Amino acid sequence: MNKAEQRQIAYAVRHAQADKDAISADICRRVVEQAWYQAAKTVMWYLHCRSEVQTLSSVEAELNAGKRVVVPYCTVDGAGHKQLGLWQLESLDELQAGMWNILEPPRARWLEPAKQVVADELDVVVVPGVAFDKQGGRLGNGAGYYDRLLQKVRPDAVLAAICYEAQLLPEVAMDTHDVFMDYVLTERAIYSGNRHA
Repeated sequence: MNKAEQRQIAYAVRHAQADKDAISADICRRVVEQAWYQAAKTVMWYLHCRSEVQTLSSVEAELNAGKRVVVPYCTVDGAGHKQLGLWQLESLDELQAGMWNILEPPRARWLEPAKQVVADELDVVVVPGVAFDKQGGRLGNGAGYYDRLLQKVRPDAVLAAICYEAQLLPEVAMDTHDVFMDYVLTERAIYSGNRHA
C-alpha cells in the first residue's frame, strides 16, 4: 500500500474517531506524565487542526506549568522551501488563525528576536501525523514541514508522536528522508519507536 492509500485510510478513521475531546485529553496527559517530558525545559506542541488529537487545552495548561512552550507555524526559508518557524508562546492570546485555519502567531511578529526558537533548543517535540506504526514510523500530510524540522533537532531530543489508536497501521510507508519517532502515544499504550535503531 502506498502513502496516498495509507493516508486515505488513516484520514477516514481519524475523522470518525468518537469522543475526540476526552480521548485527546487522555493522550496529552500521558505525554505530560512521562519522565522525559518532566525533565524537559523546552517543549514543542503542535496546535491541532481538523480531526487531529486536540492539543489546545494541554498547551494552555503547560503554559501555566512553567515549561518553555514552543509552537510551530508554516513559513519558508531564504531559498523559498517550506519550513516550520518556531515561536516561544506565552499566551494563547498571541495566536490567530493562519494557513489551513491552524492557529499561529501573527505574521507581522514572526521575526521578533525574543520569540524565535531554533530546532536544537527543543528537548521534546510533540509530533502530529496522519498515520503511525508501532515501530515509530510516521506518515504526515505530505507537505514535508515536519520532515525538515525533525532532521534538525538534537539526537537526544525526544520525538513523541500522538495519535488515536485507530490511526496505527501495521507498517507505514517510509522514505529514506523520513524520521522515526522515539515514542508513539495513543489512548491505549506507549510504543517505543526505532529512531535510534
